[in-house]
Amino acid sequence: MPKIINYPKNSMIFVEGDKDDRIFILQSGYVILVSTDFETGKVLNEKLAIGEFFGVKSSLARVPRQETATVMADSVVVQMTPSEFEKIFSPNQTVMLKMLRVFSRNLRDLHYRTELLLNNNDILVPSDKGMIQVAQAFLDEEIYNACEQVCEKVLARYPYDANKAQVSKILDLAKREKGRKNASSGRGSREEETFKHKKENALKQFDLPMFERFSKTYTDGDIIICEYEPGESFYLVQSGQVQLEKLISGALKHIDIVNPGEFFGEMAILDDSPRSATCIAKGEVRCLEFNKENFRVLVTGNPQIAMILLKLFCKRIYDQKRRTKILVIKDIQARISDIFLMYDEMTPLSEADMDTSKRKFNLTVNDIAHWAGISLDDANDEMNKMVSRGKVEIYDHHMLVKNINDMKRVVDTYYTVQNARREQGNF
Repeated sequence: MPKIINYPKNSMIFVEGDKDDRIFILQSGYVILVSTDFETGKVLNEKLAIGEFFGVKSSLARVPRQETATVMADSVVVQMTPSEFEKIFSPNQTVMLKMLRVFSRNLRDLHYRTELLLNNNDILVPSDKGMIQVAQAFLDEEIYNACEQVCEKVLARYPYDANKAQVSKILDLAKREKGRKNASSGRGSREEETFKHKKENALKQFDLPMFERFSKTYTDGDIIICEYEPGESFYLVQSGQVQLEKLISGALKHIDIVNPGEFFGEMAILDDSPRSATCIAKGEVRCLEFNKENFRVLVTGNPQIAMILLKLFCKRIYDQKRRTKILVIKDIQARISDIFLMYDEMTPLSEADMDTSKRKFNLTVNDIAHWAGISLDDANDEMNKMVSRGKVEIYDHHMLVKNINDMKRVVDTYYTVQNARREQGNF
């Protein structure tokens, strides 16, 4: 059962970095959440309103606390476990939808901030022009089927648009080049190669006859969602995998893989914003598609769906913060070191790795360049320095970090120096 707890003035309910899964509601008093802006180093204070939840994100994402909850005046809070929170509030449609919308905006803001750090010039492009840029990027990379599909989406959505001639030209080029490539090689472009993935059962609650009418099947290379297009539906992957790609400064970048049992496209449903990434079927994919009209009914009749989405947002917010934090590191060696630390946090240790500081990561130099927001040439230069110092070994499809603690020392030293500069006013 939830507990009522009294906290005296100047006490702390939890501290940044704590591994603590309790969720709270402020009943009375004055509590603030204290955190540090990872870009500016400024201390941020957020005053909680009476009746407001706190501790939800880190609890449901199962990650360390991201802020400190400080009691500024004698306060009374309700404390509960994640299972108690789920049992009491998942059937409450109003609470769930409000949290989902707030967390969706949080995630959207983090994506926007990340793109600014990457100097991405594509973030404020109108939907029609953005979709045309995506089509052009697929054409440049010789992914002709995907280019055709995006062009057809643009023409269907904007049939009288001033860009119709440009889209038609891209579409004609894609068809011609695809025909030429098929004729010369006997096979299609790279998106048509077969990916074989073992089909996995989706979440049990969706494996029911009532959900069959929402079922959609996609073949390898199909565009399920195009970045920039208006969001009208979201998806649950039942089998196969979905590749997420984002247009950054005119080029497509792989950003994630969505696996069976996971959702994608949900952000646009909740905040009426354009799609933030292009989602491509990787192999044969079977999804359940839910639109805006049936979303509220779906959540009302199946409280567990809202809870799954809420947990998903909490984890994605944490992951996005972690990735953005890397980009604000000014020293490139420290930035790359933190990429290894991030992967170490994400990768469960095997029993064989428990007693060693060596780490094997399925990373390429291209991946390092992507996560660090630097050019491939700069990434190669920096990685070669690490190799020459005996810190890292690079193979075709993975890297071996000799001592993960060395990477932590580099990052810790960087932050120590930065904090000292801030205190001296030299930042």
